[in-house]
Amino acid sequence: MVDFKLCLALTIFLIIIAELLASGDGIPTTLEGPFQPVTHRFDSRFRRGSDDLPMDHTRLRRNVTSFFPEQISLAISSPTSMWVSWVTGNSLRGESQIGSNVTPLDPSTVASEVWYGKRSRKCFSIKTGFSTVYSQLYPFVGLLNYTSGIIHHVKLDGLEPGRKYYYRCGDSSLPAMSREYFFETLPLPGPKRYPHRIAVVGDLGLTRNTTTTIDHLIRNDPSMILMVGDLSYANQYRTTGGNGAPCFSCAFPDAPIRETYQPRWDGWGRFMEPLISRVPMMVIEGNHEIEPQVAGMTFESYLTRFAVPSEESGSHSNFYYSFDAGGVHFIMLGAYVDYNHTGAQYAWLKKDLDQVDRSVTPWLVAAWHPPWYNSYSSHYQEFECMRQEMEALLYDYSVDIVFSGHVHAYERMNRVYNYTLDPCGPVYITVGDGGNIEKVDVDHADDPGKCPSAQDNIPEFGGLCHLNFSFGPAKGKFCWDQQPEWSAFRESSFGHGILEVVNSTYALWTWHRNQDIYKEKSRGDQIYIVRQPHMCPTASKMVA
Repeated sequence: MVDFKLCLALTIFLIIIAELLASGDGIPTTLEGPFQPVTHRFDSRFRRGSDDLPMDHTRLRRNVTSFFPEQISLAISSPTSMWVSWVTGNSLRGESQIGSNVTPLDPSTVASEVWYGKRSRKCFSIKTGFSTVYSQLYPFVGLLNYTSGIIHHVKLDGLEPGRKYYYRCGDSSLPAMSREYFFETLPLPGPKRYPHRIAVVGDLGLTRNTTTTIDHLIRNDPSMILMVGDLSYANQYRTTGGNGAPCFSCAFPDAPIRETYQPRWDGWGRFMEPLISRVPMMVIEGNHEIEPQVAGMTFESYLTRFAVPSEESGSHSNFYYSFDAGGVHFIMLGAYVDYNHTGAQYAWLKKDLDQVDRSVTPWLVAAWHPPWYNSYSSHYQEFECMRQEMEALLYDYSVDIVFSGHVHAYERMNRVYNYTLDPCGPVYITVGDGGNIEKVDVDHADDPGKCPSAQDNIPEFGGLCHLNFSFGPAKGKFCWDQQPEWSAFRESSFGHGILEVVNSTYALWTWHRNQDIYKEKSRGDQIYIVRQPHMCPTASKMVA
């Protein structure tokens, strides 16, 4: 009986693939891989980067007063709950402050309420939450301190899956409520239920290229967003400089600390509000969120501004967490906190993976900021230590796809494990091409004269584990002499990606280049990622 069921499942699988290949759309599948490496070099008709948007730009400036909400955003809490977050000022001191002497606002002066319901202009349910503030302080003369507006977080629970909800947020006693917004909840976990489209983007910043990326992403109508780190680039916009710098250390070699202009975070929240007030965005920290300040404090803006399901997923840390969206289980990992196999994050990850039931959530997708597999000179082998600590665990549990950023270009890998082509390895995809001020990366480690030295690309957290390859065409070398066999496709362009999970077996991945925003049916890269659970053993509970 078991053999019959296995045969039947395999037959159905092969029929699906045969229909897919016969459809005439010409889109390849990972079943046809591994693919011969392809490189599309930077198109010199385009500029490698663009300037930061000024703070008085219409999409960055403040358009509300005192108590009224702004920078409204959503994040998934659970399949039946949603976080709503926003920022306000108060009547005494207005909004955020920047200067030599700043005084934090009192969060208790403005309530945190969300009124919501299933019908427009009939918000009968009310939830309350909590509010807080944070400060960015510097112990150096001449550097300007900052204290935030009041940041509010409210969790709406008991929501129905796949339903549209209308909501307003603010403080009804003042009264200071926002206009009406709406969102749609995602489907419950299940092998036949998936989000409509999942947008994936990283290393955004606030440049003119960023506006193209986000405008293009909005046109593709996602139902949720994965933001794989490096959001506002506030630490590239120096307080005393007053504008962005593609290379901070080059522009300010005598700076006593990597100063960060925190109002850029406020501008970024306003810039993103039209999208993330109706589409939930799930974030993970990048190196530009570290933002060191007085007393060795770090990550204050990231930790305070964004609500993530850390408690819900049992991690109790905003640096790493997990969540479900239909039949996909997402794992968001932190590269800038302890990732050693003896640490808390690794223990949590092992427990989380143990609890995944692949008959309910067949797809297992992971994301973190710096890529493990990367053939560009920039950040080459930078987080090799993290790979050595965690890769085997993800492989044992048959992670399907891994998304990262950090490198400001696009790259998709063949299925790979431990630098070896492996049909059971994840598909690693780098999408750090959101458009930030540091410009697009164009050099490859296998280009003549572009191989970094073993002392380059020092990580901002963790150890240095650079290695020479011990096998394959690059044996004995630090860099390949040609595009590595595990690198299937790479291109130096800005853009974003869309993942469309079709069923428990295959998903369509499309990378959209910024230059194609007005071209119908134009794709930078597209492939069906196909799961093969019958071939690849897994430590997960069950296999769909």
